[in-house]
Amino acid sequence: MEFITNSPQQTEEIGAALGKILTAGAVIAYEGDLGAGKTAFTRGLARGLGCTDPVTSPTYTIVNEYLSGRLPLFHFDMYRLHSSDDLWDIGWEDYLDRGGICAVEWSENVADAMEDPITVRVEKTGDESRRITIEGGIDLAALSL
Repeated sequence: MEFITNSPQQTEEIGAALGKILTAGAVIAYEGDLGAGKTAFTRGLARGLGCTDPVTSPTYTIVNEYLSGRLPLFHFDMYRLHSSDDLWDIGWEDYLDRGGICAVEWSENVADAMEDPITVRVEKTGDESRRITIEGGIDLAALSL
């Protein structure tokens, strides 16, 4: 399913709609260039899960945990990882076992560690506009916008 947004707020709204229908154990594999809007999408995703914590990029921490929603949200940034071996070393399996949502930026760096993720591709199409494509692992007809 493809969406066009014209502001960070609209990008967050798409994320929030997805967050409302996710179930425990879902893995979101983000694709998109630096500054495309992956963290903005995750802010919306967190809001859709009922999370009240401020969402920031986990660039320097590798993973941020948000536990105030109906499901825990684990927001990963794999930019600095070189392979899925690094992901296993930081406890990926433990995060999967905790029954939350794993949202993974730079997922292409660890693609072989993810089984059947929901892929969210965020592409810049202008200064504020984005093309967001969501595929796999979920009934997208359930998204309400």
